[in-house]
Amino acid sequence: MFLGTHTPRLDEKGRLILPAKFRDELAGGVVITKGQERCLYVFPTPEFQRIADQLREQPMTHKAARAYSRVFFASAHDEVPDKQGRVTIPGHLREYAALDRELVVIGASTRVEIWDKRAWETYLAESEDDFADIEEGVLPGGL
Repeated sequence: MFLGTHTPRLDEKGRLILPAKFRDELAGGVVITKGQERCLYVFPTPEFQRIADQLREQPMTHKAARAYSRVFFASAHDEVPDKQGRVTIPGHLREYAALDRELVVIGASTRVEIWDKRAWETYLAESEDDFADIEEGVLPGGL
């Protein structure tokens, strides 16, 4: 499980050093793809495969599933982190997430998310009040 907030920098070659806390679980390979709210999702390869299997089960007649699958898979980039825990973020993904040098990398349970620092700060500021007010409906049976 991925937890926490980290603030690495993107180097001049478009590489990110993964937080040390995440490296063991991601060492076997990752898939980086477009996420919601203009962030990037980073999945360990087995988790990406699980999601791919779920999407494959959707009927081809389901328009939203087709549209989601197209963008999700077409933008996906797979690689194995190097010995320093670095991964390269391709230009099309850096552009989608408007990544500058300052990043925020968060643990989001079964995935890691990469955010531009300013975008994350804006998202968090807009979302924390909603989070504090959510009382039910997210977790069946509550906490």
